[in-house]
Amino acid sequence: MIIETPSRLHLTLIDLNGTYGRIDGGVGITTKDPSLVMEAEPDGNDIKVLFKESGLKEDFMDDYRSKIVDAAGMIIKSLDLDPGYIIKVLKTYPPHSGLGSGTQISLAVGKLIAEINGQDISAVEIAQIVGRGGTSGIGVASFGGGGFIVDGGHKKSEKLDFLPSSASKASPPPITARYDFPDDWKIILVIPQVERNVSGEKEVNIFQKYCPIPLIEVQKLSHILLMNMMPAVVEGDLDAFGSAVNSIQNVGFKKIELELQNPFIRELINKLKLSGAAGVGMSSFGPTVYAVTDDCTKNIVRTARSLLKDHGGEIILSKAQNDGATIYK
Repeated sequence: MIIETPSRLHLTLIDLNGTYGRIDGGVGITTKDPSLVMEAEPDGNDIKVLFKESGLKEDFMDDYRSKIVDAAGMIIKSLDLDPGYIIKVLKTYPPHSGLGSGTQISLAVGKLIAEINGQDISAVEIAQIVGRGGTSGIGVASFGGGGFIVDGGHKKSEKLDFLPSSASKASPPPITARYDFPDDWKIILVIPQVERNVSGEKEVNIFQKYCPIPLIEVQKLSHILLMNMMPAVVEGDLDAFGSAVNSIQNVGFKKIELELQNPFIRELINKLKLSGAAGVGMSSFGPTVYAVTDDCTKNIVRTARSLLKDHGGEIILSKAQNDGATIYK
């Protein structure tokens, strides 16, 4: 049995203030490329992980292997299943790049093992078992149904503190809006090879240091999302959507995320805007930068390639995916 999952862009967290009784909230886009492809079959009494791509670095494979084994163990225990499976990783994309690979890996493993055993469980149920969606619901919803997604965050009675997903045990938040993203808009992903400044314990410390965000910042961001970005997606208004993307880079927690990055990220964002992109932003804590356009792809790619000469990195031409993961039996 084979599964293919999308990736996702996390545009912004919404409310890291909590005045109205909820925290977090997120906005994101499901992206067709890069994608993750894995195959599973019952075998033996433990979890074996094989990689079919050549040239993968050992630490890269270790990261995948750890997530796969952990997720498999949790789903097997929760559903009381036989313990042995071979998991073949047929196609990967970079972990810790702001594209949500951790959630897709864990959900894909859970879904494969459940389906092999005749159990049809939802993305949210799998996420609860494997411990995903504790801050943002965008990755879980991307796996489940794709599209442009807004989630409503967590009640403060359920999640008591400001924490990243890696340190939160909360259940995935409710999806409050989901729209098809315009199919003719191109999404260009630029993943520079810069040191990742934020991960693990440092990420937890950042949430603790900078939260709560001032209420006025959350109100401004909410206004942009509700009265600019969301209607722009519904109406297919690229200029308005791009304007909203550009605006949210300088508001709320996203502004802090950018300030903590290598200065090259901000330079990359500014230069891609000048090359003709309607909107440019950083996904999650980066380093992936995304540019949205309809007809300036060549200029944007040319600019990105020039900027990456001194840093190295990868450029991926993508688009939105308006459905979720696919199982091939």
